[in-house]
Amino acid sequence: MSVSRIALLCFGLCAIGGAAAAADVVGTGYHVVDRIDGPDGSWDYIRVDASHNRVLTAHGGSVMSADIATKAVSSFGAGSILHDAMPVNAGAEVLVTNGGTATAVFIDAKTNAVLATVETGKGPDAAAFDAHTGLALVMDHAAGQITLIDPKTHKIAGTIEVGGDLEAAVTDGTGKAFVNVENKNEVVAIDIGEKRVLAHYPLTGCDGPTGLAYDAADKLLIAACDGSTDVVDAKTGKVLQTLTTGKGADGVVFDPRQKLAFVPSGRAGNLAVIAFVKGKGTIVDTVPTQVGARTIAIDERSGRVYLPTAKFGPVTTPGRRPPMLPGTFQILVVGK
Repeated sequence: MSVSRIALLCFGLCAIGGAAAAADVVGTGYHVVDRIDGPDGSWDYIRVDASHNRVLTAHGGSVMSADIATKAVSSFGAGSILHDAMPVNAGAEVLVTNGGTATAVFIDAKTNAVLATVETGKGPDAAAFDAHTGLALVMDHAAGQITLIDPKTHKIAGTIEVGGDLEAAVTDGTGKAFVNVENKNEVVAIDIGEKRVLAHYPLTGCDGPTGLAYDAADKLLIAACDGSTDVVDAKTGKVLQTLTTGKGADGVVFDPRQKLAFVPSGRAGNLAVIAFVKGKGTIVDTVPTQVGARTIAIDERSGRVYLPTAKFGPVTTPGRRPPMLPGTFQILVVGK
């Protein structure tokens, strides 16, 4: 997510928005089951690193690692305005996007040693991996391009000009990728191998798409927007549904085993749970979380989801983000 977008979302945290509307709420049993304390600082994307049984959070100037079993916390990968920390090479390395230096940094997952630094376009933000081509995709938010990197050689494999403010991306396993374009309210379909744009999918019910998930069984894209979530046919680009979810989303995850999508609301402080049956989504629960919890990761082994957040004081300077209260950063663990 861009720095300006983070500031806008944080500014909205001082006034809690209304709870997300939920249709046919029946309850799922999901609730906050644990909390993992961490050091102060801003944050962006969070991921589950199953190979090391930990969660990784891009946490301002470093990556925070939290052991899932023990909750032990450590940090590595010092940098500037970090956005994403994605395990690559079967978990042997971590690719970290560094917005402050416009680089992607490869770090040894065991020793935390920096193995390579690769120049990207301006404002590298989210990352994704495509198993079909073996390439990592870095979304250069400010440059409107995707930088392709071979994680095995740490070499650039090309770029794809997309245009606009790029956010999260997903791959479909066949060499195609889809990326949210935040300022154009669209998803762009891409052929990774051919390094070209295939199509633009307007998100008619969406404002500011950030998070993106993929339901491979039903070939659906799930785009989290500010106050709504669009369900899109990945083949045609048709918006099939627009579901009302909370304000301030910056992520979405999909559990293929349970056929559930989870959309966090950073302003309302809740988590929409969407059940998919025969390609149709229904909001079946709205789980209280905490104001500020806007990014999310899922551990598909347990079905638990992880949301970093903190508490904020009142706005002291108009137009600026409210101050984060010291000692309040946590990762919420939501499960049954």
